[in-house]
Amino acid sequence: MTSFDAVELIRVKRDGGTLSDDQIDWGMAAYTDGTMADEQMSALCMAILLRGMSSDEVSRWTGAMIESGERMDLSAVGRPTADKHSTGGVGDKITLPLAPLVAACGAAVPQLSGRGLGHTGGTLDKLESIPGWRAALSRTEFMTQLREVGAVVCAAGDELAPADKKLYALRDVTGTVEAIPLIASSIMSKKIAEGVSALVLDVKVGSGAFMKEADSARELASVMVELGEAYGVTTVALLTAMDQPLGHTAGNALEVAESVDVLAGGGPPDIIELTVTLAREMLAAVGLTDIDPADALRDGRAMDVWRKMIAAQGGDPDAKLPRAREMHVVRAPASGVLQRLDAMAVGVAAWRLGAGRARKEDPVSAGAGVLLHAKVGDPVTEGAPLLELHADSGDRFDRALAALEGSYEIGSAPARTQPLILDRIGG
Repeated sequence: MTSFDAVELIRVKRDGGTLSDDQIDWGMAAYTDGTMADEQMSALCMAILLRGMSSDEVSRWTGAMIESGERMDLSAVGRPTADKHSTGGVGDKITLPLAPLVAACGAAVPQLSGRGLGHTGGTLDKLESIPGWRAALSRTEFMTQLREVGAVVCAAGDELAPADKKLYALRDVTGTVEAIPLIASSIMSKKIAEGVSALVLDVKVGSGAFMKEADSARELASVMVELGEAYGVTTVALLTAMDQPLGHTAGNALEVAESVDVLAGGGPPDIIELTVTLAREMLAAVGLTDIDPADALRDGRAMDVWRKMIAAQGGDPDAKLPRAREMHVVRAPASGVLQRLDAMAVGVAAWRLGAGRARKEDPVSAGAGVLLHAKVGDPVTEGAPLLELHADSGDRFDRALAALEGSYEIGSAPARTQPLILDRIGG
């Protein structure tokens, strides 16, 4: 490989130039093996944030991250493989009912997930609230479960895109998380390395999402779809609303319980709508269009796969979920219609109650979180419960209540609501 100087790469990007394929390959390898120092990669990431990247640069940057590790081969699974990635939101427990639902319809879902940082929560944190369930699987266990059950949700190993893992931690502390080329390459390098044949992206838009504006979310979605297709993965993106929380819960065990309700044929309409819509997209992307996932949700097939999926990873699907020791009820200050419920505020409240973490090493409370008694557009009565706060310690309530100040409005007019699915890109 041709050798370059890190300062040379920084200057090219600083001055608005285009990095060559060789420069990108060298830079990624040099940073991964420690030849390029953190402060140098920090400067390069800041230059990328300010100057952007061409589509060719983003593609090569993504490829270099994929090449830093291994690309999984899922050909032995025996059925088409599809995955979903969400950019994260409050109450976003969609992976939990979605993976078994898609598996019940004939595809295999290898969902490599992470733990939460901040207000959005993590899929593994939710599932770890189930007694006995374990996130870490060997490659043999992973492949066996994928073949026999059809769905796996587990922790990603260090062998997939290790350059991304190192780079992600650096971006988090250098103010460069928001760079769309870096977001897109981070997400897509891991998903492409995962080896699936199809990927559906759920790009959240709104107050509780990483992307607050539709234009930015659309740009990110378009870059990711282009990357997926360039690397042979059929990729579609949906832009979905995240101005209020998804469903009625934000918190680990609370969200698991709500997901089980969906699999049992109940649950909130927005969770059902998004789960079924994403399932249809995943199935269509691998050519399975003769099965309606709504039927598999209603008739119990998805629940059967859920129980097998949880049991295969040591969990007890019949065990009682953890409950927080303390509860505080926020009551409606007036009668009327709930006009607004800010997703970010609810997410921060859940985080302060113990459902999230500020640092990767922080523990989370399985039972902590927020339960919503009303959604935007619902009628509420003065004095009736509006929100329930759950925590293991009552001294957490004050800071959670502070986060919720001004986060909801009640009025007499019908509420203005937007569709859950805002746009579709790709396909």
